[in-house]
Amino acid sequence: MMKVIEKVKNKYIILSCAIIVFSFAISLIVLEDNKTVTTSAGVLSTKKIEWGIKRNDNHEQPDLGRVNKQIIDDAKGIAMGNKESKKVYLTFDEGYEAGNTEKILQVLKENNVPATFFITAHYVNTSSELVQKMIDGGHTIGNHTVNHKSMPSLNEEETKKEVMNLHEVIYNKFGYEMKYIRPPKGEYSETSLKYCNNLGYTTVMWSFAYDDWDENKQGREEYAKKKVLDNIHNGAVILLHGNSKDNTNILDYCIKEIKNMGYEFSSLDQFER
Repeated sequence: MMKVIEKVKNKYIILSCAIIVFSFAISLIVLEDNKTVTTSAGVLSTKKIEWGIKRNDNHEQPDLGRVNKQIIDDAKGIAMGNKESKKVYLTFDEGYEAGNTEKILQVLKENNVPATFFITAHYVNTSSELVQKMIDGGHTIGNHTVNHKSMPSLNEEETKKEVMNLHEVIYNKFGYEMKYIRPPKGEYSETSLKYCNNLGYTTVMWSFAYDDWDENKQGREEYAKKKVLDNIHNGAVILLHGNSKDNTNILDYCIKEIKNMGYEFSSLDQFER
């Protein structure tokens, strides 16, 4: 009888140990996926968030995701303007020059429309004359980081290098000091937002975008017009990619139509929450 009891006890001990080891392993997996960093603002998550929107196609503001938008708002970032305001904000992501920006700048000038251009180190290194034209045209230059890396994957020192190395290049070349940043690939975390804030930057997301970046999906100008015009809404932060021929060809038409619909193009410096 004692031997039976001893065997049961041993099995219980082994089972308990197995459960403890399994639980510990699971906790390590969870911690690895969602680490936290303690800052002056409290404990912030390093978990990667991928920005996305759910369009309404009826000129109503889209669903940006309550939690994700709250994280951006808490960091004093920009994603979508005041729902009562007819102001819209035009932004371009420029990772590299595809031969379209000269025409884009001309269309913006002819229509008296301000825009923000988020550029990488590659862009300024290969197309500095166009960056100067953006500045001379009264447009805003935004930081798209040196190497277009996913920001949640970077620690604080790596983030500083990706942001401030480009910041210093732009300042030294043009005497221009950037203050807006768009996270590459739309990926961010609570921690990456805080790191950017600490560097004096405001994070800018968007409330409209479409698959314009793919150079294999050009030649769809009517599709592009419909996507842009059907989804204009109060406070829209519009993301277009400068490498898109379609965007370049429809830009004048879309700007005029958006104005005819009663909207006003404004700069991020006049952003209304």
